[in-house]
Amino acid sequence: MKGRSFCFVVLMLLLLSDETALPQEPFHRGKTVTIIVGADPGGGLDTFARVIGRHLGKHIDGNPTVVVQNMPGAASLISANYVYKVAKPDGLTIGHFSGGLILAQLLGKPGIEFDARKFEHIGVPAQDSMVIGLSKATGIRNLEQWMASKRSVKLGGIGPGVGTDDVPKLVRATLGLPLQLASGYKGTAPIRLAFNSGEVEGLCNAWESFKATWRSELDSGDLIMAVQVVPKALPDLPNVPVAIDSAKSDEARKLIEVGAHSNSIIGKPFVLPPGTPKELLEALRRAFMNTVRDSQFLADASKAKLDIKPEEGAAIQRRIESMFGLESSLVVKLRDFLLK
Repeated sequence: MKGRSFCFVVLMLLLLSDETALPQEPFHRGKTVTIIVGADPGGGLDTFARVIGRHLGKHIDGNPTVVVQNMPGAASLISANYVYKVAKPDGLTIGHFSGGLILAQLLGKPGIEFDARKFEHIGVPAQDSMVIGLSKATGIRNLEQWMASKRSVKLGGIGPGVGTDDVPKLVRATLGLPLQLASGYKGTAPIRLAFNSGEVEGLCNAWESFKATWRSELDSGDLIMAVQVVPKALPDLPNVPVAIDSAKSDEARKLIEVGAHSNSIIGKPFVLPPGTPKELLEALRRAFMNTVRDSQFLADASKAKLDIKPEEGAAIQRRIESMFGLESSLVVKLRDFLLK
């Protein structure tokens, strides 16, 4: 009797051992991953999210469905706060908002309810190359003409913390460039409508987004690139002046480097809510980088006129930590003209 009992126990242990050895079902199988975009449809953020969303699922183990949900408002701050405070850290919600909000947090912008250092950063698909484009109706063709004219050009903006607003404020303060901001649009797509109706005379935007979503205005010549706010001239725009070359002091150059050049690298972040399990974070980081290197994705991105220059999430996380180590005097300077 004891022998039979012993054999039964051994058999049960073997069966349990075999059961635990069975491969587990992939976490994402049969589920839906939602990318929450902090802008209206049709703009640069939305375009990146939708092209990536079409390819991301096949690189995630379990091949989930990927959908894009727009959550515009307050220069994408509403969506960033939502992903940080409300979205569950379950690997099923990805945030995609304006990376300028990260600098805005450092500067103490009211309304920010997140800590950018605690987001779980997946990566960025591209790095913004900020350029100011003007209507040909202004008669201004480049930075020199703009400075000489002393004409205050009206640019459309989304809000503080976004490159449409922060970069013009930066060049106005450091170079004395005459301009005014008509802020409060929900994205670059509404600004394009305002531009075409004559409501505004230009926009500061990433060149990558200009090429993707302002193609007709560029091809017609109605939109002219007047100044680049980048470290060196872009290959596409070899004859367009570079803002930092006109800086008259080391302080002005430093402010442009920190407020525009460094900030542009994190301009299009894809993030997970804080506390997302490490294994899900790493899985989505791998899937993201595999997506932006995928030949089918790159072909799709090329059709959408998107320039792809990715950076992995761990590197973005380190760069953000470095930004928050800026000396206080520089932070004060930036705050004085970016948040007013």
